[in-house]
Amino acid sequence: MPEKTKTEDAGPLASDQGRTVIADQVVAKIAGIAAREVDGIHQLGGAGSRTVGALRERIPGSRTNYGQGVSVEVGERQAAVDLDVVAEYGIAIADLAAGVRRNVVDAVERMTGLEVTEVNITVHDVHLDDPDAEPEGDPRVE
Repeated sequence: MPEKTKTEDAGPLASDQGRTVIADQVVAKIAGIAAREVDGIHQLGGAGSRTVGALRERIPGSRTNYGQGVSVEVGERQAAVDLDVVAEYGIAIADLAAGVRRNVVDAVERMTGLEVTEVNITVHDVHLDDPDAEPEGDPRVE
């Protein structure tokens, strides 16, 4: 059996001509964009990061933070992604999570060459189109 060279052990981002390092923010941005592409995702981030993001977007000339609600760990060959999301009301959360995982894994692996070991999703809230809408039916208590 032939011996592996040092560059073969380092994964697809290393060669005899040098190695490529992908910053955590790059993987977070790719994962954030991929997650937002899935129907049923209203927004990314927990309550605090959404508040900061809303303030940041009001500043003239500021840009959307696509890494909001995304944290990653990036190694030489693998990446792990954690997402904080707000789902649209009426969407099956298990199906939504499966779609987000599939889209994030596909995008990160295709664009970076890193193997995505896991995509953990925390659903922080469910977005209603009309927050003042009352639930239908008779109230249970008076």
